[in-house]
Amino acid sequence: MTANVVPIPRKTPTLEPMLALTANGMNSVNAVILERMQSEIPLIPRLAGHLISGGGKRLRPMLTLAGAALVGYEGTRHHKLAAAVEFIHTATLLHDDVVDGSELRRGKAAANIIFGNPATVLVGDFLFSRAFELMTEDGSLRVLKILSHASAVIAEGEVSQLTAQRQIETSEERYLHIIGAKTAALFAAASQISAVVAECSEDEERALEDYGRNLGVAFQLVDDAIDYDSDASQMGKDQGDDFREGKMTLPVILTHARGDAEERAFWKDAILGHRTSDEDFAKAIGLIEKHNALEDTREKARHFAQRAIDAISIFPDSKARAAMGEAARFAVARGY
Repeated sequence: MTANVVPIPRKTPTLEPMLALTANGMNSVNAVILERMQSEIPLIPRLAGHLISGGGKRLRPMLTLAGAALVGYEGTRHHKLAAAVEFIHTATLLHDDVVDGSELRRGKAAANIIFGNPATVLVGDFLFSRAFELMTEDGSLRVLKILSHASAVIAEGEVSQLTAQRQIETSEERYLHIIGAKTAALFAAASQISAVVAECSEDEERALEDYGRNLGVAFQLVDDAIDYDSDASQMGKDQGDDFREGKMTLPVILTHARGDAEERAFWKDAILGHRTSDEDFAKAIGLIEKHNALEDTREKARHFAQRAIDAISIFPDSKARAAMGEAARFAVARGY
């Protein structure tokens, strides 16, 4: 008698447990966001609303709410702080789109295309200011220090990325430092402040910070892979933006390092902005596939996602911990 062995299908990770865990809290956060984005100057809420209501995952404020659930915090201070986190994130996106000259954001025209660069920059400044108002209203100098430091680190990361742009010699080490600043710093701060408002131990605070930081690195690694293996309808931005802007992301760094002299010459020309056609982009994708750089980038993302999951293993099993673990796995498995 023989039997066929049927493998148990692996469940695709989803953000649904995190969404369910934070649903009630996010209603309060969204109410704060809506209230604080208002202004007597009609252009401000119109431009801010264009991005804020544009369908983003709101993962960063969810991390603050999930962290609070993980440590059993039952107050409401974290609602305003989660809104501050989202304002910081939105402000950086507005500024980034101006710097990059982006045309799409979350599947629709970027704010700078509709409203112009000056207005987009100034409304980004407005949202940063609103974020700091919310921080000071909370009254915790510790929280203020964490979020203000994260804001400074994000700016440093963006400047560092700008100086690395079109620099073919950019190393993997420098790349990881850049994304650790420009993306992971806010993930880390968003997670850490939930432990601060709950007056947790230093070990618990550090665990939540480590969770957010590693999740942020994993998230950005996947974002950088997606630019070479998804289309604009999935990404909400133009495919190949990173390639045409000469950004040295990990798929490029790995492919360039593994290539022969002819391939390296192609990458040098491409990163310098001399090879930007659709045919050039198709060739870039072919080389990246040849050298398995996308899978290796995603493998590194899985490594950081596992580090995030391991960081919160100091907490007891709970729905919150399970949801946060699932969110880390989703960050790696997503295609958008």
